[in-house]
Amino acid sequence: MSQTDAHSDIDLDPVTFEVLRSSFTNLVDRMAEQIQRTCYSFVIYNRDFSNCLNDAEGNTVMQGSQDIAVHVGTLHYTCKETLEYFEGNINPGDVYIVNDPYLGATHINDVRIMRPVFYDDELIAVTQSNGHWADVGGPSPGSFNIEANSHFAEGLRIPPLKIWDRGEFQDDVANLLVTNMRLSEDRMGDLRAQTEATRIAEERLLELVDKYGIDTVKTAFDESKDYVERIMRERIRDLPDGTWRTQDYIDGDPAKEEGFVTIDVEMTIDDDEVHYDLSGSDEYIGNFLNSTYGTSFSAVIAGTKMFFPDVPLNSGMYRVVDATLPEGTVVNAPEPVPVTGSVAGAYEKVMNAIFEMWSEVLPERAMACAFNLEYLLSGGTDRRPDRDGEEFMWYDWMAGGWGGRDGLDGANATAPVFGAGLAVQSLEGQERDTPLLTSRHSIVTDSAGPGEFRGGCGVEKGGRLLECENSVISYCSDRAYSVTWGLDGGLPGVPHGVTLTRADGDPKDLGTVFSNRPIETGDQFTRPSSGGGGFGDPLERDPDAVREDVIDDYVSIERAAKDYGVVIDAIDPDLCEYEIDYEATAAKRDHIREHREGWLEEDPESVAERYRAGELDQLDLVRQYGVILEWETGELLERTTAQFREMLERRAVAEWR
Repeated sequence: MSQTDAHSDIDLDPVTFEVLRSSFTNLVDRMAEQIQRTCYSFVIYNRDFSNCLNDAEGNTVMQGSQDIAVHVGTLHYTCKETLEYFEGNINPGDVYIVNDPYLGATHINDVRIMRPVFYDDELIAVTQSNGHWADVGGPSPGSFNIEANSHFAEGLRIPPLKIWDRGEFQDDVANLLVTNMRLSEDRMGDLRAQTEATRIAEERLLELVDKYGIDTVKTAFDESKDYVERIMRERIRDLPDGTWRTQDYIDGDPAKEEGFVTIDVEMTIDDDEVHYDLSGSDEYIGNFLNSTYGTSFSAVIAGTKMFFPDVPLNSGMYRVVDATLPEGTVVNAPEPVPVTGSVAGAYEKVMNAIFEMWSEVLPERAMACAFNLEYLLSGGTDRRPDRDGEEFMWYDWMAGGWGGRDGLDGANATAPVFGAGLAVQSLEGQERDTPLLTSRHSIVTDSAGPGEFRGGCGVEKGGRLLECENSVISYCSDRAYSVTWGLDGGLPGVPHGVTLTRADGDPKDLGTVFSNRPIETGDQFTRPSSGGGGFGDPLERDPDAVREDVIDDYVSIERAAKDYGVVIDAIDPDLCEYEIDYEATAAKRDHIREHREGWLEEDPESVAERYRAGELDQLDLVRQYGVILEWETGELLERTTAQFREMLERRAVAEWR
């Protein structure tokens, strides 16, 4: 292997290189084990964290094997900014803390701990740990404040600070930070867990230096990045040059009239490089679903990496893949625009748009849209007998469906694309720690987008408040209107949103973004996650596969007929005996083929009236008529409907013809 580093004349043999490269991965994975075993936060315990090894310039040498996608592509920015901030004052025993989203990071809940590593008084590396802290202050438990019009109303923004200075713990700094956060003891525990993880990584790295020599290790740093760059360039060079373009959407901008917020992504392959241009995206919006530069760059890298799963990830990839992200847009919001909900907003839209474009370039890996990330947060005073008066913080996310694939159905009940390594939280653990009882947690029938290869199924989770006081609930999601879409003729999943039922009232749809709604003992809530979008024309799905979906409760008999044109008779549901009426199925499919384009041209208001009269249901509107309403009131969203129909025309109707 060639040596490109000016500081050394070492040439690594292939065996030593592979041993050291694997050792770097193991070093980072050891950090993960340390954090998971010692953290205080239930959120971090369920793997909302990432780690990496940076070189002395802040470049990423290695990420872990189960890191969260949204952190990928941002950790090197944070490291570089911190090294620059403390230039001339970086010492052995220092440890830094930062969560500033405008310094290349993600959002304020993602707190990064960095430790400079020295050998013979020379800075050789930085070990870094990122953990999602369940609360970093602000007016809303969980620090997701939809009403924020700047980061000042979201939570505590931490610039690069020394939390250990030459080995001395800065008690005053740490206490200042965690005192302004809910469950301060948990925050301090997570701080120490992440810090210890960086120390273990430092210890392991110095063991490698002692064994192989400093020049060999530093050469391996550079060779690891060169290796990834070389592989990626070879892969891209084998693909056709060209430019592809698509759009995805956030539901709307609360500061403007109804209508989608466009995220426009153009991808160009030129010889052995890939460039993304998001200049066509709309300006930043009036809530926290905006993204910073670092977060959007992360989406670009993570979306691309999904189509090259065997290529390791470090800064070598960033030499091959780059992006234009104009400041002032929804994909690069400037300080102090709020960005805490970026992952549920702009981030996953960029990823899914990239999935669509790469599905054209590499059709064997094609995949339709995945469900949208969602967070449900609650906090207040726990009044259960054994916890009387304690503060509680309930921070939940759900699994959902990924998009149908070329030749395969989508994955059911899977972690969101922003963090495929996330675990589904233990219900028993949540119920022990908080006064919320889970009432149901199950796959949602008919949630998967219909297609020749259907999307994966979504999940519904419900809960009931036990003894509590001064409690509120908040929700961060999207795609109540820009419903999870299909590809190559496939159809959408289901709208996201929370339904709240008061102890003495009727159910009420609260939508996908709200903060600090008061809740009381006995109140119940439920919310579904969408299934993934379907891939291919649903009328081409094997009727026997539809029958199996009915047996599994993935698809109802009613929607088997409406979405797939498959007529099924229930012989004995208790014994899972169902029969396909093949003659009726052929007639039904012919009828749908003849009329489905016309359904999408019907007057939207007349369709809305039929919905309000109970003649049509929500999935009829979304999948057959392409009509979007304000679901709680039934009011037609005219501009949103026009945009949604245009999207269906492009991704579905064009493939039916």
